[in-house]
Order: sequence, then structure tokens, then C-alpha cells
Amino acid sequence: MDLSLAGEKRFLKLYELKELRDDAYESSRLYKEKTKKWHDQHIRNKSFKVGDKVLLFNSKLRLFLGKLKSKWSGPFVISKTTPYGSFELDLEGNKFMVNGHHLKHYFCKEKVGFIECIMLDPLDPKPPP
Repeated sequence: MDLSLAGEKRFLKLYELKELRDDAYESSRLYKEKTKKWHDQHIRNKSFKVGDKVLLFNSKLRLFLGKLKSKWSGPFVISKTTPYGSFELDLEGNKFMVNGHHLKHYFCKEKVGFIECIMLDPLDPKPPP
């Protein structure tokens, strides 16, 4: 058996394996770039001002303790903003800081409308038997 020929074959197999690994790294890098680009395009920028009403995401709510319970608590009023994306919330004098990613706008009408019931007359004026 020729040892130099076997060594050369082994060297070529190792080089081929290195090329396959480099191709896998490159395709993984391209996949991560594409998914990051897609994710960044679908991020909605939220802008909050002082005085806005917001809901706070309750991340400590466990799945089976109240799975039909809403995960959003509030409404809270924003009393202070920071340039770094955190906000100070106020609820009846209690103030605390939270990250802006845990907030969403709270929209509600201040006045509740009345529902009016109108009875329609039947086409036939005769009462039913």
C-alpha cells in the first residue's frame, strides 16, 4: 500500500470537509441576516407621551393559573419619559419605571354611549292570534 497516496486522499477529504463546514457557516450567516432584516421590518415603533394611558404586560402571569385572564393590566398614566425607552407610570400616586417594550396604548372613550331600543311595528296591524 502506498502511504503517500493514502495521505494525499486523506488530506483531500479533510479539505473537502473544511469547505463543507465553511459553506454551512456562510449559509447560516445569510439566514440569520435575512431573518434579522425581516424581524426589524416588522417592529412597530411605539411613541408615548406624558399623559398617555397605557396597558402594562404582566409577564409573571403563569399559563395555567388563569389562562383566560388578561395578561395586560392597567390602565396607567405615563408621568415621565426617558430618552432610553423607559417610562415612569403612575397609578393613584404609586410611581414605578418600566421598559417601553412592555407597554401598549390604551384607547377608550371617556363617555359611554346609550343604547336605544326601537320597537318596530309589524306590517300587519292585526295582533297575532
